[in-house]
Amino acid sequence: MLTSEIVENQAEDIAHLITQTVRDFAVRQIAPHVREWDEAQYFPLETMRQLGELGLLGILVPEKFGGAGLNYRAYVGAIVELAKVDGAIGLSMAAHNSLCTNHILTFGKEEQKQRYLPKLATGEWIGAWGLTEPNTGSDAGNMRTVAVRNGDDWVLNGAKNFITHGKSGHVAVVIARTGEPNTSRNATAFVVERGTPGFSAGKKEDKLGMRASETAEMIFQDCRIPDSQRLGEVGDGFVQSLKILDGGRISIAALSLGIAMGAYEHALRYAQERQQFGQSIARFQAIAFKLADLATSIEAAKLLTYQAADLKDAGKPVTKESAMAKLYASEVAVKAADEAVQIFGGYGYTKDFPVEKHYRDAKLCTIGEGTSEIQRLVISRLLLQ
Repeated sequence: MLTSEIVENQAEDIAHLITQTVRDFAVRQIAPHVREWDEAQYFPLETMRQLGELGLLGILVPEKFGGAGLNYRAYVGAIVELAKVDGAIGLSMAAHNSLCTNHILTFGKEEQKQRYLPKLATGEWIGAWGLTEPNTGSDAGNMRTVAVRNGDDWVLNGAKNFITHGKSGHVAVVIARTGEPNTSRNATAFVVERGTPGFSAGKKEDKLGMRASETAEMIFQDCRIPDSQRLGEVGDGFVQSLKILDGGRISIAALSLGIAMGAYEHALRYAQERQQFGQSIARFQAIAFKLADLATSIEAAKLLTYQAADLKDAGKPVTKESAMAKLYASEVAVKAADEAVQIFGGYGYTKDFPVEKHYRDAKLCTIGEGTSEIQRLVISRLLLQ
């Protein structure tokens, strides 16, 4: 057997082992608490730390920094298994890994990596990532959070919103404007630790779904940080963010895939068990065709998602493929959850069955880390180059 084939088989074996481990953990440690966490909007820090102990909060981080040193294929498999049970926990794992932790891993200096990655990879610290603002979502070039140079320090003023772990995160990567609005190279990335004077949490959002994943404002009022907290060169912040979002969109595609698979699997079991007119409702063509369409769409979403992951692992350009995977998988998740509720009928509209939560969780996937409309913009621009 060729060496490359041996390596590929080993990678597949590792990914399978990770998938099984996460599946078992989700069933034992997450499933019993899903409804309780959802209704209370409780962010389970202790469960996140357990994910860290399993190596899942540093799954892409090299072993020398305390991580698992695995690839995107294994990472996708882990998110899928969490999202099947609770999309909120899958979302928190994804945001911690692909945004905050990966930004430091990709663009941090060696001393920054040594300082932050071991704590993030083990779950000792939870990470946040701040780009979005109240008045600038996709229009990031016009952001109002500014960083002004003051001697050897930077002073940050402004606010970020819709930030995963914006309240409980121990450290945040923050993109602030360091140039004039709507000019090129006008933003810079910084690492800001919780407890830094002038850095505080604002409103925690009361959300439709993903309620166990904390979403909150981050506020900066004359927040002074040393230049050693800057990530990369001045003016590189937005370029860095686009590269980070390429990987982040694979994460959201995986999250969407997991939600879709969870909703579909519940609907399939229910359709086989529910009896009407002397037979299971799965035997009626109206239901059988819904299941067939969902199974086909989910398989296509899986192929797109893993294609993007494999390209990322190979170090190849992935902007178009990650946008396609995110766009398609997120819309499949919404469709799968909607059809699952329909198959359950009245029961699907109650909190006694899990498809109601999949229905609420799925919609976020078409919005977060770039809306479906933005994904179509990214894809079309690349097609028309």
